[in-house]
Amino acid sequence: MFAIIETGGKQYKVKAGDVITVEKLNAEAGASFTFDRVLGVLDGEKVTIGAPLVAGATVTAEVMGDGKAKKVVIYKYKAKKGFHKKKGHRQPFTRVKIEAVNA
Repeated sequence: MFAIIETGGKQYKVKAGDVITVEKLNAEAGASFTFDRVLGVLDGEKVTIGAPLVAGATVTAEVMGDGKAKKVVIYKYKAKKGFHKKKGHRQPFTRVKIEAVNA
């Protein structure tokens, strides 16, 4: 059984047992988290597509922890002007393990 969920402005195809990295969630490590924005569910041959969400469908996950992604370096300069600006950014994320897809 697969599900398409939406979180953090992105869509993920998940099934039970998957470990995915999503935008930072407001949840403690070890806690249970429920994704209620389910866009579609595939159960064998039965496909359910929401308009825009599947009514009553949820995905339950366990929060494994938070972290930060690799640093992205932003470098700006203007040719022949002596202007240089360097800035870095590390995007926070939450790693979750999918426990069940409830259709």
